[in-house]
Amino acid sequence: MIHLWSQTLAVARRILLELWRRQRSLLFWSVFPVAVLLLNGLIYAERAREELNLAQAFERAGTATLVGAALFFSCLGGSVATIVAEREQRTLRRLFLTPLQGVAYFLGIFFAHGAIALWQTLLVAAIATLFGAQMHGSYLLAAGILLLSVLAYVGVGFLLGSQFARRTEDVNALVAAFGVPLLILGGAFVPSRIFPPALVHLAHFNPVYHMNEALTKVVAEGLTVADLGMHLRVLIGFALLMVASGWLAYRQMLNTEQRL
Repeated sequence: MIHLWSQTLAVARRILLELWRRQRSLLFWSVFPVAVLLLNGLIYAERAREELNLAQAFERAGTATLVGAALFFSCLGGSVATIVAEREQRTLRRLFLTPLQGVAYFLGIFFAHGAIALWQTLLVAAIATLFGAQMHGSYLLAAGILLLSVLAYVGVGFLLGSQFARRTEDVNALVAAFGVPLLILGGAFVPSRIFPPALVHLAHFNPVYHMNEALTKVVAEGLTVADLGMHLRVLIGFALLMVASGWLAYRQMLNTEQRL
């Protein structure tokens, strides 16, 4: 266990140091959620002025911005970019020559992008608080939902990066084609309350929708675990599925790279 933990920390530290040296990605992952939060918050406040005040608008905009947009691009898109960059730089081959465990590699990526997710969470929360937003539910439950979201996003990113993306130019096309429809259907940019019935039904098959709805109900409405039923079951099941898929993808990527 100690050996696994040391490997995990080594992978996470190496990824974060590489991101820190480049800094552009960290800057964009900071600017992007702020811009989306301000736009979403002002749109919510204007379009739902009879139902929501400015503080309530930013409570709902904050959750949609965080799980629906910020974490998607930093944790999913960032995981894809990390794996593709390591493949292009031949880092993977050097890693495979070491006794690195697949679980440690996956967890290292998870912790590295989890640290970025924590920074984005604090940033979004601080700005939403300036507009009067408050936490109405459990901090622990909200943290659990965010943890499941990061696990799911990193798992999907690990799967896409190891199986479908081979070059750097594949990353943007893959994330855009795969992610943007999911984000819209998940309520990240358009509130799900205005969806037509057919899209609402379709959204129930979208994990981003359940992330957004679960976090919004906790933060803005103060609901508890007992009230989240289906949303939590979907998130837990999807996160576990993505962790398992990520491990299998690592094993397949290992075999493929060793044959090249």
